[in-house]
Amino acid sequence: MKFGTKVIHAGLSPDPSTGAIMTPIFQTSTYVQAAPGNHKGYEYSRTQNPTRTALQNNLAALENGKFGLVFSSGMGATDAVMKLLKPGDEVISTNDLYGGTYRIFTKIYADFGIKFHFIHMENINDIENFVNANTKMIWVETPTNPMLNIIDIAGAVSIAKKHQLTLVVDNTFASPYLQNPLDMGADIVLHSVTKYIGGHSDVVMGALVLNDEAMAARLGFIQNSCGAVAGPQDCFLVLRGIKTLHLRMQRHCENGRKIAEFLAKHPKVKKVYWPGFETHPNHLIAKKQMRDFGGMMSFTLKDDSIESAMKVLSHTHLFSLAESLGGVESLIGHPATMTHASIPKEEREKSGVTDSLIRLSVGVEDVDDLIEDLNNALA
Repeated sequence: MKFGTKVIHAGLSPDPSTGAIMTPIFQTSTYVQAAPGNHKGYEYSRTQNPTRTALQNNLAALENGKFGLVFSSGMGATDAVMKLLKPGDEVISTNDLYGGTYRIFTKIYADFGIKFHFIHMENINDIENFVNANTKMIWVETPTNPMLNIIDIAGAVSIAKKHQLTLVVDNTFASPYLQNPLDMGADIVLHSVTKYIGGHSDVVMGALVLNDEAMAARLGFIQNSCGAVAGPQDCFLVLRGIKTLHLRMQRHCENGRKIAEFLAKHPKVKKVYWPGFETHPNHLIAKKQMRDFGGMMSFTLKDDSIESAMKVLSHTHLFSLAESLGGVESLIGHPATMTHASIPKEEREKSGVTDSLIRLSVGVEDVDDLIEDLNNALA
């Protein structure tokens, strides 16, 4: 089944009781049992819910995985993965990653005795330098947030398998349309479903997809025990959003390319970070593991001042100044004070997140209008 068919049909079927083509919203907390333990597969909606089950099956199919789990947020999904570890374990993570992920690693799980190494992964072989007897996990974001670095997933898989480590790939920036890490050998794929998968800036959700049955059972136990589950209304909204994922991603990519090229030629722009450029350090790896290059990019201005960046950020009209990404509408943001503010300044700047960096999530509007909006703001 091709991707454009999967988003509409995979894991889904008409409601057997009514024939409804859309999965119903099962807005219930509990389920009547014929006798103790004699039920229809559902007992309590923290444990399982038919709307959530449909979404989990659909997401698993999109990532070519066997098991899907959805959580109340992307951080809920991240939290569940961290609970696979125990005190004394070590994690090797990319140094350029979502600020909320850095925060939960350093402010929550470091206090429980888990050690994190934040390293440049553009040269994948650098990971080997940090592997020791306590290493249990490699955490990869690719493309990274917000510097759009590309990490070689197949290379990371090779290292993880060599040392029997769990490889987690945050696939949020790419979406299942552009990249499928499980196909390359990753153990767990994570998504902030809030972003491209939901696609309409109206839901907060996270997801995990994997193939290992024992690990899926463990994560399911964590999900049920800790309770960070997605509600049926949100699951319905995401199921609806997924049906146009392939169409939206095509437009995000088309618009992204044109805007990246516009910015690269603009006299006031110093540098554009976008993996579709042949000059991008890992462009060939991006070309190998992605189907296109997406609608996310960051850029800096020629004078490198926060004052000039703030002027641009406050003078767009179609690019809304807001956190998050991946919706149909275009967003503009300032990572240093918004999405990555929880990372100390000296750590941010090591990965390139300076005070003058601006991040764009290019939407699906008419690209000529978006270019005009940016041109006016840069002026």
